[in-house]
Amino acid sequence: MKRIILMTLCALGTSMTQAETADSLSLQEVVVTGTRSATDVRHLPMTVNVIGRDMLTAEHQTSVLPTVMREVPGLFVTSRSIMGYGVSTGAAGGINLRGITGGAGQLMVLIDGHPQYQGIYGHPISDSYQTLMAERVEVLRGPASVLYGSNAMGGVLNIVTRSMHQDGVKTTIDLGAGSYGTVQAEASNQIRSGKFSSTIAAQYGRTDNHRPRMGFEQYGGYLKLGYDFNDHWNAYIDANITRFNASYPGAETSPLYDADQWITRGVVSAAIENHYNRTSGALSVYSNFGRHKIDDGTADPAQPTQRYFRSKDALTGVSWYQSAQLFEGNRLTVGVDYMHIYGNAYYTSKATGEILDTPNKQNGKSYRNEIAGYVDIRQDLLSWLTIDAGIRFDHHNITGSEWIPQAGLVIRPIETGEIKAMVSKGFRNPTMREMYLYPPSNTDLEPERLWNYELSWRHRTNDGFTYGLNLFYIKGDNMIQTVNRQNVNTGEIENWGFEAEAKYPIDNHFSIRANSAYLHMKNKIVAAPESTGYVGMDYHQDKWFATLGLMHVENLYTTVGENETKENFWLLNASVTYAATKALSLWVRGENLLAQKYEINLGYPMPRATFMGGVSLHF
Repeated sequence: MKRIILMTLCALGTSMTQAETADSLSLQEVVVTGTRSATDVRHLPMTVNVIGRDMLTAEHQTSVLPTVMREVPGLFVTSRSIMGYGVSTGAAGGINLRGITGGAGQLMVLIDGHPQYQGIYGHPISDSYQTLMAERVEVLRGPASVLYGSNAMGGVLNIVTRSMHQDGVKTTIDLGAGSYGTVQAEASNQIRSGKFSSTIAAQYGRTDNHRPRMGFEQYGGYLKLGYDFNDHWNAYIDANITRFNASYPGAETSPLYDADQWITRGVVSAAIENHYNRTSGALSVYSNFGRHKIDDGTADPAQPTQRYFRSKDALTGVSWYQSAQLFEGNRLTVGVDYMHIYGNAYYTSKATGEILDTPNKQNGKSYRNEIAGYVDIRQDLLSWLTIDAGIRFDHHNITGSEWIPQAGLVIRPIETGEIKAMVSKGFRNPTMREMYLYPPSNTDLEPERLWNYELSWRHRTNDGFTYGLNLFYIKGDNMIQTVNRQNVNTGEIENWGFEAEAKYPIDNHFSIRANSAYLHMKNKIVAAPESTGYVGMDYHQDKWFATLGLMHVENLYTTVGENETKENFWLLNASVTYAATKALSLWVRGENLLAQKYEINLGYPMPRATFMGGVSLHF
């Protein structure tokens, strides 16, 4: 892998001398995450990766996260089994980017630009992010707090939902089964008729997983209805709900019994959008809500627990923004966000169902309100120079007010290459758990804050070769840690590193892509590998499509401190799809084909080689 990375970097350097043509501009990407309006990525100072639906569905994964992890350098997602991340003790699904973790609420997941996280604990719920709803996923590396506020201090992962753009009906059914009693099923139907469009999808999955008492079952659905009033105005409503039941057996050295979870998560939203030549915007309302019931389990099956942990939470918000081109080369975006975050955590008796005393400084109930306004302005000063600056004023009803600035520039020394420089501030307000729930809670906590500095180069050549290099430095303080059994603002972050990525269409049948990342952490954290590398190759000819990917993870910390432990491993995955007819495809997928023995969560060994196979229907 090190040789591959060195060869890739050498190729990147020599390719800068190749001739460029205007044809390579067809490779440009249009993204919405960096500005809220569709923007050519060549004019944005931040680093954004786009993973389209073709890539998300190529290996028949029911979750977007495995694919996103492989395709975005510096992003790592924890896992403990073949299917299911779970929540609470022993859970996986922690999303880590540049050493900034979603498990601490420092990395935000969005659905169509709307924040999604558990209202009491403040972290993403990874089993909610299903492929059935996703048209594409955009990942902004680095703080995005100017546009998205608290919790976006390390970056955002934005799931852009599916829409039908051409008249007609499209139906897809995907069925699969494989190792450890794993089955998965997904069906979707899309309709476009004149001004009306709809998307409806349903999903089911279950598995015994590779250890006893580690079963997982999930089912859910997605609905989106859209209507175009005219060429400039449209509206949509959508809803997504998922229910998963998970069990976890505890670490191998300390097994648990009856550790079960019953989780329901849902999202509803409605929006009205406008699109004109010189201006565009949207007004939307949304609510992300959940119901959790958890049995923490017992080490002695003869002495089961006597209570359930339960919680109800909701994040309800209103978002408005308008982006306008005031004059040539200009783009001004202004917006207002309001969020009401509610949480209620408590215990109930298994025997009677009555509510038990819960260690909570607000009698089990808590809420917070956040309101913010922001301005972002981008200006092309010259044909080869763009500057960008933004600022957000964010007010929290408990922790007070925060100013969040960012600034960047883009230099285009050649038609197909950009130098980007960015400095941005990120922040995170303390969660309800940190302030009110359990003995470590502290009502005097302040927001976490960090500054991110990065410099990048991106280039496209006339033969389709695209690559990028990125250097970053992160400095943060006021991180919330538990010291002497109390949460306090005492932690620090000082991380630096580099990221590289490249892709190349070898010919009409083969294409290759690669990425690598190195991360140096002054204060090491669990589940943040020091280096990762990935090489993937796709093959397509006639009725056959195959993909092969090799990922290397080095110095992945599973514990830190005096008893520091870390893991190194290689993962080889492959999938093959055969289009037997126009309407029927057969597929097979293999993961960890090298049968590596490794752990991501300490005490939770991952499965060796696993296999899935199935059929897809398209009509």
